[in-house]
This record gives sequence, structure tokens and C-alpha cells, in this order.
Amino acid sequence: MPAASRTVTIARPVDEVFAFFADSTNSARWRTGVKTITAEGAPAVGTIYRQTVSGPGGRGIPADVQITEYIPNEKVVLNGIAGPLRPTVTYAFAPVAEGTAVTFSLAAELSGLKKLLMNGPVQKTMAAEVSGLDRAKALLESGTA
Repeated sequence: MPAASRTVTIARPVDEVFAFFADSTNSARWRTGVKTITAEGAPAVGTIYRQTVSGPGGRGIPADVQITEYIPNEKVVLNGIAGPLRPTVTYAFAPVAEGTAVTFSLAAELSGLKKLLMNGPVQKTMAAEVSGLDRAKALLESGTA
């Protein structure tokens, strides 16, 4: 199963960091693979984000997600509901002396032909996605988020 996870410490209070990541429309500002994203409501369990991500050759692929777990200042979990890959996306937050530790995790279950053909490319894409946390950190710490 392809998976990737990364933790960074952001020098901002947990409530600010949580609010930024809980609103997934902000992901287009720091995740390079997101082409478009809109929300169907405020962040809460059940909220759907309609997004298009970059696919092979740069073509857009639908990759809608829905919030399935929402614990203010602690955790947000989204599950893919559209597109060829339906990952679980998890953000976990913890206050630390330097600000807020954020862990961004991605995982996707692949089976059959998808597992054979897509495992390597999906793993590479997930690793690139979690490395984007550095861009989010820079946005939040600079006050431009």
C-alpha cells in the first residue's frame, strides 16, 4: 500500500495552524499537484472538497475528498470519494514549545491491476505531496497564509 508521512513544526499557535489545514481550499497554495479546489461548506464532518489534481501529462484528474473526522486543534481526516485513487489524508496537530507540530499522512489501498501498474508512481506522488509541508510552513510563518 503506498503511503507517506511527514511532520514539521510551525512557529504559530495550534488554532491558527489547524484552521489553515482544516480548510482544504488552502491546499492549492502549498500542494503543487492541486489545480483547482472548492468547498461545499465550512470545514466539518461531511464537508466535500471538489478538486482537480495534475495527472499524467499534466491533464486534470478529479480527486474529490470528504472530511470523515474533525477534532478541532487535534485532527482532520479526509477520504477520497472520486477519481482513480481514493486516498486517506490525515492531518494531526500537537502544541509544542516552538509552536505546532503538524503531521501530514497519505495512504491508499491499491488492488489488482492498479496495484501492479500504479504502486510506484503513486508512492512517488505521495512522497512529493508530503514534502509540500515546507511550503505550508513558510506561508504560515510569514503571515501570508
